[in-house]
Amino acid sequence: MWKGRFKADIDELVLEYTASIDVDREFAIFDIKGSIAHAKMLIKQGILTKEEGKKIIEGLKDIFKEIENGEFPWRWELEDVHLNIEMRLTELIGDIGKKLHTARSRNDQVALDFRLFVSSRLKFWKTALLRLIEVFLKRAQENIDVIMPGFTHLQPAQPISLAHHLLAYVQMFKRDVERIEDFLKRVEISPLGAAALAGTTYPIDPEFVGRELGLGGVFENSMDAVSDRDFVLEGLFAGSIIMMHLSRFCEEIIMWANPNFGFVLLPDEFATGSSIMPQKKNPDVAELMRGKTSRTFGNLITLLSLMKALPLAYNRDMQEDKPPFLDTDKIVSMSVVIMTKMLEKIEFNIENMNKALNKGYLNATELADYLVLKGIPFREAHHITGSLVAYAEQKHRYLEELKIDEFKEFSPLIEEDVYEVLDYKNAVSRRNALGGTGMESIKRQIKENINWLDKKTGGSV
Repeated sequence: MWKGRFKADIDELVLEYTASIDVDREFAIFDIKGSIAHAKMLIKQGILTKEEGKKIIEGLKDIFKEIENGEFPWRWELEDVHLNIEMRLTELIGDIGKKLHTARSRNDQVALDFRLFVSSRLKFWKTALLRLIEVFLKRAQENIDVIMPGFTHLQPAQPISLAHHLLAYVQMFKRDVERIEDFLKRVEISPLGAAALAGTTYPIDPEFVGRELGLGGVFENSMDAVSDRDFVLEGLFAGSIIMMHLSRFCEEIIMWANPNFGFVLLPDEFATGSSIMPQKKNPDVAELMRGKTSRTFGNLITLLSLMKALPLAYNRDMQEDKPPFLDTDKIVSMSVVIMTKMLEKIEFNIENMNKALNKGYLNATELADYLVLKGIPFREAHHITGSLVAYAEQKHRYLEELKIDEFKEFSPLIEEDVYEVLDYKNAVSRRNALGGTGMESIKRQIKENINWLDKKTGGSV
């Protein structure tokens, strides 16, 4: 391409070192879509004749079919996806194909291709997340009345509904969906027309290209257009948070599957065995998902580090912007789909969850609140309850197993109605304030989340 300036051929090792075709061929379909939109604009502006434009567009459509059918003759020595397609176009329609590159550079071309690719993948993530949210809601509906221990510091804290626990993840993944929607506003900006960095002297119409590609806007500064990779960083950030949320649930699955918890039974399809211990059922899928999360964090840091010291405008360092996103995309796409399938088949062990309620005096807060309603200041009620817990622990009994006379030794205000208060199901049912774990609160949450999901999906995920 640059034989006019260079006399010697590029060193073979340098060619291998600088080539990006093994990565950016992923963008081939988007490169063609962008080129067709660009050709239509050149025709509209009179930069290409209608006949020239027609031949170019037909040639690009033929190449599109070759790529779809796996018949495209990729040539490593042509360095990248853009030159491969341009060379093939010229082979198919002759020198007219060389006119396609009028009024654009590979700098704005690759920026457009990458934006279109990132946009398509973020939309896939969104669709997959909506399906995951649907399954979380379904499992929550099935387990409204199931009581389990809630934890802080991984220590037994208060009784909660299993549905309430699952609905917490619905909130996390809802934010992920909304984050993607917000990011797409900045991803779907057309940079085509910025050329190498300074814009072009041709009478182009960038807005036309943007509309043809269904994008929400066009660049405002040509230097920023070719050097901006914020849209990739935002995609990597979104992917990192999605994986962080998945990893938190994976951590709980791993713990809950341990017989010492015994809260869940892993489906066979999402577990592995041991090579020497026949009894083992290992949560390898959840562990790998937890492990792959660190790679998505690393990919985000990689691109932040890549961009932090680059002067304007385009620099070849930016060729390294694609592998981090491609890796994160593969991890996120597979992880969300796999988690959805795994969650559908996980069995919750209700009996073990109920047994675990007795470990840790999870109804102690109920007793403190009971004393407050009797007129005792909360700090004093807290102290009395703590003393009762220490007493019960010394006697190897639960609070609800203490006799009324024993309670009265600590406070004469405690009456027989305390046993109703200490009942775990009652403790959960009473918490119907906004966002609480009470049954009515949970039903409201489920209804609101289903309405939210229906608006996002039109009633079908």
